Amino acid sequence: MVTHLEIGGVSVDVVKKDIKNVHLSVHPPTGRIRIAAPSRLSIETIRVFAISKLKWIKLQQTKLQAQERETPREYIERESHYLWGKRYLLSIAESPQPPSVELNHNRIVLHVRPHTSVQARQIILEEWYREQIKREVPRLLAKWEPIIGVKIGRYFIRRMKTKWGSCNVRSRSILLNTDLAKKPHQCLEYILVHEIVHLLEPTHSSRFVALMDSFIPKWRSCRQLLNQLPVRHESWEY
Repeated sequence: MVTHLEIGGVSVDVVKKDIKNVHLSVHPPTGRIRIAAPSRLSIETIRVFAISKLKWIKLQQTKLQAQERETPREYIERESHYLWGKRYLLSIAESPQPPSVELNHNRIVLHVRPHTSVQARQIILEEWYREQIKREVPRLLAKWEPIIGVKIGRYFIRRMKTKWGSCNVRSRSILLNTDLAKKPHQCLEYILVHEIVHLLEPTHSSRFVALMDSFIPKWRSCRQLLNQLPVRHESWEY
């Protein structure tokens, strides 16, 4: 159950869980505030905690709302698209053959049948991005599972509007955002390590931070890079 608080002109979603500590998060792109709190804490105690963090919350919201947005994609000739942080121009090649995508020097060539809709072009390209991540993940898992000392159960890749990744500790499964294929390689590696570490520490506690520092000391730089890069133009849903 979610409880909504209004504090100093800021809307805060509060979720009580069977956890030990209070966790405050500011979610992109609009700066939605969420507090996960132990079930034992009263709403008034949580309210006092939120008030104490109000200055920091507003600073984070300002940063997120100023983040650059992508222009709406039309999937037309010479439109800019990205792969692993590098800019490519889109080329549309119409033919009766099954749809496909290929890299050709500085271009992403989208092979489609004549009269393919914009929505269909988007789906084809999104699936291609998913495949790019699918190729990279086994290599990264082979590197990081022995280092971290855990083995995941399964991983999934799909388009997400609110997160770069997530971890289900019970099923030991990891979910990754297809948009990571558009960002530099180190961003995918950082998010994957982040989610694997959650198998050792489910929350963003001081222990989690210490583990991240030991495994990938430059993780904060990767997080900052993700926060600086343009995000989808659309309004995200939560």
